[in-house]
Amino acid sequence: MNTAATGLAGIALRGRCPRCGRGALFEGLLTVRDRCAVCDLDLRACDTGDGAAFAVMLVLGAILVVLAFWVEFHFNPPLWVHVLLWPAIAFPAAIWMLRVLKAALVAQQFRFRSTGLDQ
Repeated sequence: MNTAATGLAGIALRGRCPRCGRGALFEGLLTVRDRCAVCDLDLRACDTGDGAAFAVMLVLGAILVVLAFWVEFHFNPPLWVHVLLWPAIAFPAAIWMLRVLKAALVAQQFRFRSTGLDQ
């Protein structure tokens, strides 16, 4: 099964190997594995850099600021509500978005052979 068969969105959302679509892409929370356990694809050459982190900061930051203003002006909660609410939303959302975007970047690198993946 290749990236074209499984689709970029499916691979990114599930965090799977870009070649076979079955092996786990991540070792731990955000660390890309050295090799796929199923198809033995060498993933050491992939380098997503800071692209995913930059995109998450821009997109999630904008969303959270808009939501914080909306909550403040519609409900006028005390400050402690903001202190508890926004980190509880921001951290899980940021980690999820980082995993998805990082997997998408690895899959794009594999698809377009922009690194030494699968050579």
